[in-house]
Amino acid sequence: MSDLELASPAFDDGAPIPREYGYTEADVNPPLEIEGVPEAAESLVLVLDDPDAVEPAGKVWAHWVVWDVDPDRERIPEDWDAASATEGTNDYDERGYGGPNPPDREHTYRFRLFALDDTLDLPPGATKADVEDAVEGHVVARATLEGTYAP
Repeated sequence: MSDLELASPAFDDGAPIPREYGYTEADVNPPLEIEGVPEAAESLVLVLDDPDAVEPAGKVWAHWVVWDVDPDRERIPEDWDAASATEGTNDYDERGYGGPNPPDREHTYRFRLFALDDTLDLPPGATKADVEDAVEGHVVARATLEGTYAP
């Protein structure tokens, strides 16, 4: 695995995600910075999910699933128009970004970045499960950025 890194100028790893990125606020994605994409990468996949949602929701809640991101991309701007990539359906049953919205307490959210040795042949609107199945055997590097969000 390479030294793939994912960071945000809006919050530090493990720190609170600013309020405006929440589902009931501006509901736009925070800016992200990508470094160390391996040369073997043909595409990137970005997944934002909430593993702390298992107790209240019965599953790890998918907030954002994006694939076929250009491996040369170094930044994902705030409120990104992902027209150059493909966005899936989140667990709000919406396509695109759906921000943090914990129903009970502070949750930790994971922005997970995968560098793949291929592109994914998935239709727009595919789910997180579809993407996780499709990346199997194609991940050449991965990185995670975590942030917290409270109701």
